[in-house]
Amino acid sequence: MSPVRVQLLHVPDCPLIGRVRDTLEDCLRHVGVAVRVDELEGSYPSPTLVIDGIDVATGALPSREVCCRFDLPTCAQIVTALDRAARACEGRAPISREPLPQF
Repeated sequence: MSPVRVQLLHVPDCPLIGRVRDTLEDCLRHVGVAVRVDELEGSYPSPTLVIDGIDVATGALPSREVCCRFDLPTCAQIVTALDRAARACEGRAPISREPLPQF
């Protein structure tokens, strides 16, 4: 059983990456899914959270255009994306249904 692949994409010194990182960490405390988080710094729309190849904020493939993003993913979007990714592969643990943190 391989973990769900999570990527945090950002440009160097992105002022918003900390907020996305904190939201992701808070959400991961409330789910029962094994994840592998890779943080990639480079020429990306920044910040972008990608779960199993899909941009969490848009539900589409990640853009390749470098820009500053303000459409940060919510905890609900992150949990939904983790749930979808976990269900896509048999044998992954179900997501906990504990109350989510409010942001």
